[in-house]
Amino acid sequence: MDAAPLVDSFGRVHDNLRVSVTDRCNIRCFYCMPEHDVKFEKRAEILDFEEIERFVRIAAGLGVTKLRVTGGEPLVRRDLPVLIRRLAAVPGIRDLALTTNGVLLPELAEPLYQAGLRRINVHLDTLDRGRFLRITRRDELDKVLAGIARARDLGYRIKINAVAVKNLVEPDIVPLARFARENGYEVRYIEFMPLDAQNLWDRGKVLLADDIIATLSREIAPLIPVPDPDPRAPATEYAYADGGGTVGFIASVSRPFCLNCNRLRLTADGKVRYCLFAIEEDDVKTLMRGGASDGEIAALVRRNVSGKWVGHEINSAKFVAPPRPMYSIGG
Repeated sequence: MDAAPLVDSFGRVHDNLRVSVTDRCNIRCFYCMPEHDVKFEKRAEILDFEEIERFVRIAAGLGVTKLRVTGGEPLVRRDLPVLIRRLAAVPGIRDLALTTNGVLLPELAEPLYQAGLRRINVHLDTLDRGRFLRITRRDELDKVLAGIARARDLGYRIKINAVAVKNLVEPDIVPLARFARENGYEVRYIEFMPLDAQNLWDRGKVLLADDIIATLSREIAPLIPVPDPDPRAPATEYAYADGGGTVGFIASVSRPFCLNCNRLRLTADGKVRYCLFAIEEDDVKTLMRGGASDGEIAALVRRNVSGKWVGHEINSAKFVAPPRPMYSIGG
């Protein structure tokens, strides 16, 4: 197989793959999913473990070194630790992480750790039970907090992902930051993005990173940019001036990082996407199930990456929201 790196027409080298293992979820965050009548893929249309592992091996042969498992909610995928063990063993994969809502972490944190997982991002917007219920439409905050504590005790590196929706989560910004500081986690505030497929998004609902930075600097301690940051990381990191840890900001709306993007995605139903907001995608599942060779699959991946656009243009009149919602694309 051609060992040349995955480079698009803008010179961006791609070494980071996000793999969605399911489009199903056990909560119903309003900015991601409708509360009722959610349309999930039939189980036969979801890639099996052998297909996922094969794709990851091929991607690793093309220079992918970082892998993140997502959903939907990945922990609802049956026997997930089996897949994690197989992915951790793929030659060339040097960094394996998982994003979860944390509801099933109390039971699964240990078997996932034993399978080789060491890094997790837990989605948590609030420590307030009432707002948690309002956002997720499920009363599961206690399980999430127990899962985070269990993961901490096992030795995971933990980040907290919080979606910043204006006129909703302002009371949660400081408590989440204090929670992270006190427990050795990094909280990452994510600007609300147009990925709900319910037309709920508008720019006026985005709580901007600059406003959060100002709040934390005033209420906790001044924040200063982390020196020598990774230019391809989605989060811009800041450190507390008092040495009390770091905070990340994924500012896709106010500070798009498209020009440094190094990520591609595999959806649970076997589509390759070069961007979270992509309108087009390539069907690798049909190739796999039709007997295609590894070389043919690698060629599809190269074509997908080479056709990548310059960026999503959220802040322009040209922007078109993807036809698939977040839970269907993969976080």
